[in-house]
Amino acid sequence: MRWQGSRRSSNVEDARGARFGGGGFKLGVGGTLIALVAAYFLGIDPRVILGLTSSMQSAGPQPEIQSGTPTDEQGQFISAVLGDTEDTWTAIFEQRGAQYVPPHLVLFTDQVQSACGFASAAVGPFYCPGDQKVYLDLAFYDELKTRFAAPGDFAQAYVLAHEVGHHVQNLLGTERKLRAAQQGASEVEANQLQVKMELQADCFAGVWAKNANAARQIIESGDIEEALGAASAVGDDTIQKRTQGRVVPDSFTHGSAEQRMGWFKRGLDGGTIESCDTFK
Repeated sequence: MRWQGSRRSSNVEDARGARFGGGGFKLGVGGTLIALVAAYFLGIDPRVILGLTSSMQSAGPQPEIQSGTPTDEQGQFISAVLGDTEDTWTAIFEQRGAQYVPPHLVLFTDQVQSACGFASAAVGPFYCPGDQKVYLDLAFYDELKTRFAAPGDFAQAYVLAHEVGHHVQNLLGTERKLRAAQQGASEVEANQLQVKMELQADCFAGVWAKNANAARQIIESGDIEEALGAASAVGDDTIQKRTQGRVVPDSFTHGSAEQRMGWFKRGLDGGTIESCDTFK
């Protein structure tokens, strides 16, 4: 991915190394693959996990957080990708006569406090609509590369673009409508709605990639394959086969590997919000 010349976003809150309250609750990324799979890839809504852990906070002073563009290489990369999503979605919203309000990205280590509750890195990257922030422990990318065999900078960019896709859904009102539809629905029906939500975020990641490349030529040879590899690696069926030896489609909440790759490609081909209507 050609990112070195990209504009860096200053909408980054760097809490890496900070220690938030939380008593004995601490799950590092390295030893928590099972929890990571259960909470993120098998689609338990991170806000459910966060709500369950919010009572484990402890009162105390808030850690110091550095706002602005990080200076280290990893921080530079992620702020460049975030900046590119800002430029891309701003242009798309302007074409629709609307204003794009970008999310903030919070980088953290091990655990973090959000408006959705107290979170361990075990929940994976997540978007919290309560504060319109994306939360990411960069150690997750090591998991993506080593445990899920999905290396590459564009695979990492796909993950962030997917979470920004959830922010786009929030701005469009889709997130609110889906949560309302899930109220009173059966577990299977609620899961099916969640799959549509996640696949649309995958599609929006493809929309970002197409528009960003058209404007700034960011995609290099092999980048799309990296994104598709990541999408396949985090498919519900792929994860279920690995962790439990069998696939249970009714429990899907993010979509199969084929679906996730397919909707990313649809966004990449179509390049518009309208091309990502997973709810039809």
